[in-house]
Amino acid sequence: MRFDFTPEEKDFKRQLSSFLDDVLPTDWHGPADESRDDHWTLNQDIKKGLAERGWLVMSWPKEYGGADSSPMMNTIFAEEMAYRRAPGHDRFGTRMFGPTLMRFGTEEQRKRHLGSIARGEIQWCQGYSEPNSGSDLASLQTRAIEDGNDFLVTGAKIWTSLAHRADMMFMLVRTDPEAAPHKGISLILVDMKSPGVEVLPIVNMAGVHSFNQVVFDNVRVPKSNLVGDLNDGWRAGMTVLNFERSGIDYAAWARAALEEMVDYVNSDEAAVTSAKTDSTVRIKLAELHMEVEAARLMCYDVSYRQGKGEIPSSEASMSKVAASEVYLKVLDYGVEILGMYGVLEPGSDQAELQGRFFKMRLFYTSGPILAGTNEIQKNIIAQRGLGLPRK
Repeated sequence: MRFDFTPEEKDFKRQLSSFLDDVLPTDWHGPADESRDDHWTLNQDIKKGLAERGWLVMSWPKEYGGADSSPMMNTIFAEEMAYRRAPGHDRFGTRMFGPTLMRFGTEEQRKRHLGSIARGEIQWCQGYSEPNSGSDLASLQTRAIEDGNDFLVTGAKIWTSLAHRADMMFMLVRTDPEAAPHKGISLILVDMKSPGVEVLPIVNMAGVHSFNQVVFDNVRVPKSNLVGDLNDGWRAGMTVLNFERSGIDYAAWARAALEEMVDYVNSDEAAVTSAKTDSTVRIKLAELHMEVEAARLMCYDVSYRQGKGEIPSSEASMSKVAASEVYLKVLDYGVEILGMYGVLEPGSDQAELQGRFFKMRLFYTSGPILAGTNEIQKNIIAQRGLGLPRK
């Protein structure tokens, strides 16, 4: 079987690549650091440009600002953005929350929120993990107590990416503490400017402020912000995760990093000159290339299934595991080849590739953990994909 893009898909890929050539700084290597104001400004500018061209939510229905494009077009978009390490792709709003709201939200909620996402006017974040609730998400304890026409939300979320930049959060809360763990959870929408919301920064070991802890102290949330039925948030919440796990970002990041490493090895300016003639290096790079392409095709398979109206579960988990693990393999090998030159800070006289590989390796240590650990993904693959028993 030969896989290839259609002429329309190829033309779109060329247009998007040309747009990124124009808007990204000439010395851009990425990835963006959301703690830097200049990077965030670039993120907002690119997002608006993508929205103006109708590319931000292409696969959405036209009535919500999309173009009814195929999921494959959306995958091409996501892959090119990740491959170029470009900011501007609001995956929380466009890829995760928006499609979930279309399935579970009311028409009034869709009209209120989807348009602003499609126009690139709003930033969303996700409130799932808690200080004492990670992989066992059903054990979450953040409470939402009914009070007239509102909920009063108290608790804390952690590892919340972009909470310090976000306007809104979609979050899981416990609305019935007496029910079974999966049965007493609801999905609600919270304005991050609400009184009682406190965002506490978490700076990771790469020196980047992307994560946050968010504390809720009797935050008043209108009941109209409940998505789906009360105490039925687990179903909607898992739909969000399936959309999150089905991305091609890791495979594209891995391909970009691998190509950068191949160019380095072939360069006459490389400090580690022995790598160019070392047969073991060539063999390892070839092996990594095969793994990257295999992970990439698995992501395309998820997109193909979505195009048929399916919600891939075990397939999404498979693509997430394969792509996230090969990306770390590429970064690990890049750090190994660069040696001590690769761990120098950007600006150092002998820093190779501006220290990017080491910094990316530190940052993406979280890859096999976020969106559900890869161990959890393998359980999903075993149970839902292979039909194996839990014990």
